[in-house]
Amino acid sequence: MKNLIIYYSLDGNTELIASLIASKIEAATIRIQPVKEIPTKGFMKYFWGGKSVVFNEKPKIVYPIINVNDFDQIFIGTPVWNNSYAPPLATFLYENKIENKNIILFACHGGGGAKKTFERLSNLLQNNHIVHTMEFKDPILQNRDEVINQFNISIEKSETK
Repeated sequence: MKNLIIYYSLDGNTELIASLIASKIEAATIRIQPVKEIPTKGFMKYFWGGKSVVFNEKPKIVYPIINVNDFDQIFIGTPVWNNSYAPPLATFLYENKIENKNIILFACHGGGGAKKTFERLSNLLQNNHIVHTMEFKDPILQNRDEVINQFNISIEKSETK
């Protein structure tokens, strides 16, 4: 099975989880990068990120050279912004028709949870099979061994489904 990891990470949390996935499986990896990144510090980070979600913005991204249709299983990762997925990931998903794939969703958040984010992504990816979802609370701020343990437990759950 050919695996692909697609993710957007502003603060490095989602990137950490993507790297853990990549250490467990053989996969190509795409880090979605906007042409113009939002601020990474202070109030403006939350203002611009929240505004982008509310107005359903799709920022221009640096386009990766890869065809998602070449893969059987796709891991899709995002930070949770305003109960949704990050707009740079939205751009990628709207510009790439992903269908008939096994999908594993992963999200990082500061404590609000990822249930609505997963619902929104599942609706967007409705012509696929959502195999599993994994959520992580501030993984960079946690003890690395605890994050790895939580990740391993989540992966084991997905393998038993």
